Amino acid sequence: MMPHPWGQIAQAVFWGCCGGLLYIYVGYPLLVWLMARFRPRRAHTGEEVHASPVSVVIAAHNEEQRIAEKLRNLLASRDVELVDVWVGSDGSTDGTVAAARSVDDPRVCVVEFRERRGKASVLNDLVPRCAGDIVVFVDVRQELERDAIARLVAALSDPTVGVASGELRFRPAETERTVAARGVGAYWSYERWIRRNESGFRGVPGATGALYAMRKSLFRPIPPQTILDDVVIPMQAVEQGYRCVFVPDAIAWDTPSTDCRAEAIRKRRTIAGAAQLVWLRPRWLLPWKNPLWWEFVSHKLARLASPVLLIAALCTSAALAAVPLYRLLLVLQGVFYASAAVGWGLQRAGRSSRCCAVQLMFVTLNAVTLAALWDALRGHCTVRWRRAV
Repeated sequence: MMPHPWGQIAQAVFWGCCGGLLYIYVGYPLLVWLMARFRPRRAHTGEEVHASPVSVVIAAHNEEQRIAEKLRNLLASRDVELVDVWVGSDGSTDGTVAAARSVDDPRVCVVEFRERRGKASVLNDLVPRCAGDIVVFVDVRQELERDAIARLVAALSDPTVGVASGELRFRPAETERTVAARGVGAYWSYERWIRRNESGFRGVPGATGALYAMRKSLFRPIPPQTILDDVVIPMQAVEQGYRCVFVPDAIAWDTPSTDCRAEAIRKRRTIAGAAQLVWLRPRWLLPWKNPLWWEFVSHKLARLASPVLLIAALCTSAALAAVPLYRLLLVLQGVFYASAAVGWGLQRAGRSSRCCAVQLMFVTLNAVTLAALWDALRGHCTVRWRRAV
């Protein structure tokens, strides 16, 4: 066994890491659930905002195959006064512009930006052109329920609400395909539960990028290098004294990734964007500057430390393996990682399994987090997105 002082340090590090991981994945979700239950702050929804004109903005890059279908989906929205839909083609090299203009509706406005600058710059240019009092931000990939926009607008009837976020759901038939798809479905169920409770307490520190709405008067241009526009735009409204709420009945349907590499492409960029927020908006790290400081730090930033805590816990338990308790804990960690490896093997073989899906997703996300942090440290975060599938 190692010398006594070093053994004590190793034990302290191990239990500190366990405590940090427990707070990130269990403690914070349970605490915010308790706060939503015992100190709820519900948004009041009414009918008066339904008369407000609504604009939609879409940033698209090489979406020739999907943009026309997306526009028809938006134009079929019901119970809402949709006055215009702005499509910004961000340096597309295919037929995105022609496909968007083929949708014969005067509400569709297409702006071609020949130079690819990134989504943040496109949104900065499009939002001021919107005629509506409410601006809805959507992505091309997802299909919206016909009443999704109306439900977001209804949430804005509460004068304290500045941003209303929709819910991303996966089609049931698709989530049964692979180990990775099952893991993605489980992860989003967990995320939705957290966001629903944050919304029931004080507010959500960000929105679902696939579908969210805000009062146009609250929009402020965001830095062109912004990766997580769906965090920065809502949080800027929060800084102005408004709430960002989660509307679970405003649904955008998506198809989960069927392999871990495809999901990793999206998550690596998202996690790098979370790290970017530290220097992009350092004031949000201060409790007296950020009305949602606890939620922002616990939900958006604390997970960045997760892979470091996992590695430290594994190393210190291995160093303390001469002690039966730590030897048992080391074995349990080994079993967990082995089950993730089995899930990876099943995924490669094209087979499905429920028992390994969560482990595979957890390990994959933490591996991607390490890679994203490395990207951020080297300044390799790119504002220009690319499709995962």
